[in-house]
Amino acid sequence: MNKGKIVVVDDELHIRMLYQEELEGAGYSVATSDGTEDILAVLDREEPDVVILDIKLGADVSGLDLLQTIRSQGNDVPVILSTAYDSFQQDLKSIAADYYVVKSVDSTELMNKVVLAMDKARTAKKPQKA
Repeated sequence: MNKGKIVVVDDELHIRMLYQEELEGAGYSVATSDGTEDILAVLDREEPDVVILDIKLGADVSGLDLLQTIRSQGNDVPVILSTAYDSFQQDLKSIAADYYVVKSVDSTELMNKVVLAMDKARTAKKPQKA
């Protein structure tokens, strides 16, 4: 059973592969991006329920800037910021994220945040009763 669709955006191949393996093993459908493709094109094509977005995507691309691009288009897909550093919380751009996770080989925190984000996505998609 597919629990939902997740897009993982990270410049590190081993992180994309680790997250994909863990998430698919838990029943999610996963698409990955290295952050070089236009984020809006990725979201249009994949139509994810949740996005996991690395903050530091390389010299030319910032995950925080991609997050701002997503939000500026009115897209309210739940976003989990993923980082090896905790200093990002001082950047005001990070407040547009729904959840945060520090990269680790232990995927417990990531999986917990994915469950929360999926719940938020499902709640947002439910038709409002009049």
